[in-house]
Amino acid sequence: MKNIKFLFLLLFTVTAITVSCQNAESKDDFNITASDLKESMKNDPNLVILDVRTPQELVGEHGQIKGVINIPVQELSARVGELDKYKDKNIAVICRSGNRSVFATKIMQAKGFNAKNVLGGMKAYNKL
Repeated sequence: MKNIKFLFLLLFTVTAITVSCQNAESKDDFNITASDLKESMKNDPNLVILDVRTPQELVGEHGQIKGVINIPVQELSARVGELDKYKDKNIAVICRSGNRSVFATKIMQAKGFNAKNVLGGMKAYNKL
């Protein structure tokens, strides 16, 4: 009888953890992958892409995505008002490798924007 209770408890615990992890992965309100971004670019004509690299980086080795809005992360707090007209749109925030865009996405979400960080940045985007 003890073994049956133990097995039931173990099965319940494993199931609960598995379901919890799956929900956490599918409901990420902060990140999207580069492949998710490419898919959104095809399916969401109102998608806004905010590139938070410096203007010099946009012409560098990783290039840029056509039609991006460029506001360097170090200027974003002071210039976020320029983006108010996009508050009702989905915004993908990208940089070179996904580090600066984390900080920028936090700023955008704190200001009420529907912004998501692009994991891996332009490096990941260019690999697709």
